[in-house]
Amino acid sequence: MTEFAGFRRDFFVFFRELKANNGRAWFEENKPRFREDVQGPMSDFIAAMAPRLAKISKQFVADPRPNGGSMFRIHRDVRFSKDKRPYKEHAACQFRHRLGRDVHAPGFYVHIAPDEVFFGGGLWMPDPDALLKIRQRIAERPAEWNKVVASKPFVAAFGGIEGNQLTRPPRGFDATHPFIADIRRKSFVAGADSSAKAAMSDAFVEEVTQAFRTLTPLMRFLCAALAVPY
Repeated sequence: MTEFAGFRRDFFVFFRELKANNGRAWFEENKPRFREDVQGPMSDFIAAMAPRLAKISKQFVADPRPNGGSMFRIHRDVRFSKDKRPYKEHAACQFRHRLGRDVHAPGFYVHIAPDEVFFGGGLWMPDPDALLKIRQRIAERPAEWNKVVASKPFVAAFGGIEGNQLTRPPRGFDATHPFIADIRRKSFVAGADSSAKAAMSDAFVEEVTQAFRTLTPLMRFLCAALAVPY
């Protein structure tokens, strides 16, 4: 199994300096640092997660390639944003469901910045068809959903389900349903906070792995709702 000793101090130094110099000229000058101090360690982390993730579910992809794999691009999409900073001030990766490019499917996520480290999983802003299927499964199988949200390990690790909610119940759903608050959600995700200090440790991979393992009931429920394998 691939080992990962943790993110080095240089990884976080790069992002602190990028935050103070978020422009193309600075980034181009420091691109070799980005490749060595950020992309390289992220690739190593993803590679270390691959066999661990496979033991949780073989349906999720951990691709360590710096481009086209699990790692998010550093470039921000500024076309429709008032914030014109060209670069993200964090590194992130998503372990997508193998069918995720063809259908809406849940995935796992890791976000690492000097002042913000967190990881989790679920389904963010699914399309209307996928969203309806999840809401219907919650409505029709409340006992199954309760096993997800009331699980002691899940609550201890994540606190609960996150995701913006409609102000009113969606059309066709009973406003008195015991899980109407969750049926009103537009996303179904759960996340846990960590720290830069933890990310610099050789125990970080196992910390993330354990969190992903604890997410199994939620991910299994979402996959079942969308008729994709877990």
